[in-house]
This record gives sequence, structure tokens and C-alpha cells, in this order.
Amino acid sequence: MTEEIAEGNLIAQTETFLNQAVLRNWKDSLKALQTCDDLLPHAENLHIVRRCIESLAVKACTDPNLFGWPMMEYGIMQSPGGSVLWNGISTGARPRQCSSDWWYDDVSSLSLPIYKRLISVMESRGIRREIIAGSLTYYAKRYLPGLNRRHSLGTVALTAAPSEEEQRHLLEEIDRLLPHQKGVTSTKVLFGLLRTAMILRASPSCISNLEKRIGMQLDQATLEDLLLPNFSYSMETLYNVDCVQRILEHFLAMDQATGGASPGLVDDEQLTGSPSLTRITTVAKLIDGYLAEVAPDINLKLPKFQYLAAAVPDYARPLDDGLYRAIDIYLKAHLWLTESEREQLCRLMDCQKLSLEACTHAAQNERLPLRVVVQVLFFEQLQLRTSIAGCLLVSDNLDGSRPLRSGLAGSGEGGGWATAVRENQVLKVGMDHMRMRVSELEKECSSMKQEIEKLGRARSGWGGVPRKFGFKMKSQMCSAQEGSVSEQQKTGNRKIEKLQVRLIKHKKQVSTDM
Repeated sequence: MTEEIAEGNLIAQTETFLNQAVLRNWKDSLKALQTCDDLLPHAENLHIVRRCIESLAVKACTDPNLFGWPMMEYGIMQSPGGSVLWNGISTGARPRQCSSDWWYDDVSSLSLPIYKRLISVMESRGIRREIIAGSLTYYAKRYLPGLNRRHSLGTVALTAAPSEEEQRHLLEEIDRLLPHQKGVTSTKVLFGLLRTAMILRASPSCISNLEKRIGMQLDQATLEDLLLPNFSYSMETLYNVDCVQRILEHFLAMDQATGGASPGLVDDEQLTGSPSLTRITTVAKLIDGYLAEVAPDINLKLPKFQYLAAAVPDYARPLDDGLYRAIDIYLKAHLWLTESEREQLCRLMDCQKLSLEACTHAAQNERLPLRVVVQVLFFEQLQLRTSIAGCLLVSDNLDGSRPLRSGLAGSGEGGGWATAVRENQVLKVGMDHMRMRVSELEKECSSMKQEIEKLGRARSGWGGVPRKFGFKMKSQMCSAQEGSVSEQQKTGNRKIEKLQVRLIKHKKQVSTDM
């Protein structure tokens, strides 16, 4: 069959047919490659597999809209104007533009060894990593039924499910082939692969690699992604808290290695606008939401809850409202905790970083230890004093600008007068609300003082109160001397009286203006 016997013999004709017909066409190259599975050693010796893979890789790496792949192989012809031809007659229709994933479904029909070789050749030719990751994801969804239960199938064609051993081997190969760069593979897909790996009991190295990949881009995850069921035989908890803890540790290590923000290195203004802080703040909110979801589990031990909550740095939480909510849910579900355990748990949050709404809720929360309630009331009073001082400053500015507004109203501009009246009404409502809040504050301060006096008598006066309650306050705010306390009360009363006088004057002025 060689040329030594006669010219144009079978080998030469086969070679010509491969070069001019098979290797130039996508579908024919794919069919030839699929046929080689049954005769793989002979096809390898004749270099048919290598040549078909090279042909497919070249076509997949080429822009389909530039050279017509895969349009030409389906017999679609175009007129010089670009419209589709039918029997030589222009139909006026434009050919459909092809995306970069047009070949995903075709190559997913290849066996895993040949598909791996095709992906390797594509990578060597410089195809984008996002396209490689998309093809691997498509291939995994086709042969791993566990991925299809939680994710949209799209155009993935279902096939007969392989055995559990084959699925485990395929998952480990997919993990090795996926690019390691951050953001190349979807976080939701990575969580799906991790969940499937736990079900199939893949190798520890495979599970660890997936956890590290997720940790690199944890800020892109959602709360639903983190709710990984616990597939261990012990079934200690409903959700796999240990896995989330390891993922968080990978994220924090990666964030620190890439120059993560640290409050000891930059000031508050630079820290607020830092992209690294934005990422870690997003993760902190995510972890607080996760803690609130797993807190009702009665099998969740206190040390595990504490460790996960304390793993997030303090500077990553601008407010501790989310952490307070998780702690409150945990206390509600674990009523058998001792007083010392409750205090130990509440030390995770900073009472100074609670909003006014959270402080109001915590002050009335019977599940919190008394020490925490007193701290919350104290810091709520400080926040209200700051808010009152800000309102007084705003009121001074408004009083200074009142003649200007009156001049505008008297100049005959009807719109200016209407605007002034509306602003006066809004200001009146705001000041009334502030006066009600000040009245509530007086009542709360009075009750707090009574509680402190009761505890003080039991501990021989005011000297032991700060040690009993363990306040973490600045010295200028928390002096235990009675003279400074009375002076602060007098100052607060003077401010409240001043505010009431201003409210009366403002009401008279509003009634006069109206």
C-alpha cells in the first residue's frame, strides 16, 4: 500500500483524504477522534490522534466570527453583502454571530484522556483561561449529576451517569485542570464542586485545593453557598462549620499576603477607601450572616461558634449589629448556658460599635448578662449625647441662616416661602422626636443609676463597680468618682434644658412664620 509498490497507493490516498477533507472540517475531525478510542494504540502510532487534536485546537482558538468557524462546515453560504444564501438566492437574513463557547458541547463528547490532551494543547496555544474554565465546567456538569441538582443546566445534555468511582476520578482531574487564578472560575461552581467532592469522598488534597480556590474569592460568595451540609458519619452539626472555618482562614491568609489593610498602618480615611478593606468587610458581613444561620443548631458547641466569630478581625466590622444578632440567636437556642459562658460569648462584640437600634434592643434583652446590659446603656447614652450635640449644632446653623430665608420669602418669591414653611415643619417634627428620645433617655439613665447603686451597696460603694462590670472605657469617660458623675449629670441636664428652651423658641418662631 506504499508508494514503493505503485504511485497513488492506499496510504497516499488516505493521507490526502485526511489533509484535505477530515482535518479541515470540525465535525469530521471530531468524529475521527471519537473513532480512535476503539483503536487508540494504532491511531497513536499513525499520529492520527495528535493531528486531529491539533486541528480541533486551532479551530477552537480561532475567532469564529473572523474565519467562519463553525459556519462553513454546515454548508451555509453568504452573499457578497453578507446575507445568507439559499440555493444561490439571497434571503436577506444575517448569519448568527458565534460566541467563544460554541465548541463546549462538541468536545464534551470526547473521552476524558483525549479531552485532557485537547485542553492541554489549547492552553499551550494561549487560549484565555476563562474559556478553558468554562469548558471544564461544562464537561463536569455533563458527567457529574451532583452539580446539576443545584445549578442551572443551560444547554448541558444529560448522559448516563458514570459510576461513583469514575465520578470521583473525573472530579479530581477537573480540579487539577482548572486554572488557579482568582476569579477565573465562578465561586458558585467551585462550591458545587466542593459539595460534590464531599459527597463522593474525594481525596483530601482535592477537597483542600477546592477550599483554597474558594478562599481566594470568598468575597464573591453568597450565604446560600456557605451552607454546606455536613456529610460526615458523626453528623455532629447540620452544616459543615469546620469547612467554612478553613475557607475563612485561607481568605485571611491570602488577604494578609497580598497586603491586606491593617488599622495599625494607615489612618481611618485611607482604611475606609481601601479595596482590601471592602473585600474583608464583605466577608465579615457574610460570616455574621452565616453565624446567624447556624446558631439555632443545638449541637453547635460554644468554642466552635466563638472561634469562627473571633476569626474575623475587629477592623473588618464597622458595626457589630450582625454579630449581636447571631449571639442573640445562639443564646435563645442554648438556654442551658451558664452566666459565665454567656459573658464569655458576649465579649465577642464591642458595645461601642452597636447602632442605636441595636442598643435599644440589647437594653431590653433578658438573655444578655447584666454586665453587658449596663455597658450597652452607658454607650447608648454617649451616642445620644453626641447626637444631641450634633442637632444643637445644626439648629445653630439654621438659626443663623433664618434671616436670609426670611429675606428671600419677603422678596415676593412664592416658591421660597413655601420651601421655608416645609423646612420649618420638617425641623419641628425632628426636634419633637429628639425631645421624646431625650425623655426616654432620662428614664433609662434613672433606672441604670438605681441598678448601679444597688450593686454598689453590695460591693461597698462605687469603688468596686468598675471592677465588677469590667468596663472597657476611656479614662475621661468612665471616672468612678462621684463628683465627676454628678458633674456629667449636671452638664447633661443643662444641655437638655437648653434644648427645651430652643424648642420653645423654635415653636414660637414657626407659629409666627406661619
